[in-house]
Amino acid sequence: MRNLVVFASGSGSNFQSIIDAIKNGELNAQITGLVSDRDNIQAIERAQQNRIPVYISNPASFNSQDMYAINLIKKLTEWKTDLIVLAGYLKKIPSSLIEAYPKRILNIHPSLLPKYGGKGFYGIRVHQAVLDAKEKESGCTVHLVTEEFDEGPVLDQIKVPVKPKDSPKDLANRVLKQEHKLYPEVIQNYLSTLN
Repeated sequence: MRNLVVFASGSGSNFQSIIDAIKNGELNAQITGLVSDRDNIQAIERAQQNRIPVYISNPASFNSQDMYAINLIKKLTEWKTDLIVLAGYLKKIPSSLIEAYPKRILNIHPSLLPKYGGKGFYGIRVHQAVLDAKEKESGCTVHLVTEEFDEGPVLDQIKVPVKPKDSPKDLANRVLKQEHKLYPEVIQNYLSTLN
């Protein structure tokens, strides 16, 4: 059984989709922990409801980025982490953590990368940019995490039509439904490739 650790900063709806996929037998793994940079978020409530250990680690609480990364790596080692899954985590992943877990950190992004990715493109901002550009379609992308925001190799995508009267929230909701399908599938497929 592979050990997943999920990183989240908000409501944790993608985190919930992973929990559900494990319960339904669609994802053969266990979640050994949740890492968050914030307390009092819905993702933590979801973890507590499912008896998943929580580690809150805000980079601002440490004297340096290195100390932050060392503490994270220590916790991930303790949890015997096979794969790190970012689910709405808004902090940049330290280089030393990427080096410690090469090709073992996944992220989901609410656009068809490489479009509308990178620093500053997250949440509703992505959907607003898609609508401003009058795109005919958007979607979501699962990719490997590298040093640069949203530039790692793409593992899979789902396309979603943009409708003429869409608000950013309408589009966000339609994309999020597909994220909840795509992410557990890609995690399961990716785990089968790990040695």
